[in-house]
Amino acid sequence: MIKILSWNVNGLRSCASKGFLSWFKKQAADIVCLQEIKVKPEQLPPDLLNPNKYNSFWYPAQKPGYSGVAIISKQEPESVKLGLGVDEFDCEGRVITAEFKDLIVINSYFPNSQRDHSRLPFKLRFCTEFARHAASQRRRGKTLLMCADWNIAPSEIDLKNPKSNRKNAGFLPEERAWMKNFLDSGYIDAFRYFTKDPEHYTWWSYRPGIREKNIGWRLDYFLSANSDVDRLISSNHQTRVYGSDHCPVSLTVKS
Repeated sequence: MIKILSWNVNGLRSCASKGFLSWFKKQAADIVCLQEIKVKPEQLPPDLLNPNKYNSFWYPAQKPGYSGVAIISKQEPESVKLGLGVDEFDCEGRVITAEFKDLIVINSYFPNSQRDHSRLPFKLRFCTEFARHAASQRRRGKTLLMCADWNIAPSEIDLKNPKSNRKNAGFLPEERAWMKNFLDSGYIDAFRYFTKDPEHYTWWSYRPGIREKNIGWRLDYFLSANSDVDRLISSNHQTRVYGSDHCPVSLTVKS
């Protein structure tokens, strides 16, 4: 089996002060994908730069303390691609792609549309370019797995209060329509493939009591190509792991 983890750490150094390395060692995962690292690799101590002496690949934003993604893997990838090849997105360090022997993993941190929706056009352009990138990787003929903080709750079951959030970033009609079209083009939501019931979330506000009451959103998930569904074994949320306003999500696939 291959165990893959994805976690928006909301600042890796902050998360490290709350037990990130202990969590990492305990997981013994094959691949760990991080979003919103908010740090450049040269700012990291050795134990965070290469946790457990894994291979690590970093794609920080140009702006200090902002965005950024990373892939940390037990096995060295055959190749690693940084970005989408589009400057307006790549300066924010939002996509990293690692190719292994028979597997391609895309890790991404999708833009937030913002409270006033000011970045919705930017986000939708990013979504279009991401879909093109996914399609090009899919044509490689290997199993394609994608993880991200998508910053999109796909449907009403994926957030606690859908009716009161219809005009809020992450649940806007345009965002959900893009995700539906993307899934319809040949991809599957791995968590929802196994788990159909509500009350499963991956992000909660830092406001007191919100996480304890499980008033959350499901913004973090794995997608696979429909043709690779037979390799999926399980996908879960590690809701008891703190250190960020997001929790880690896992995917286990057949090797």
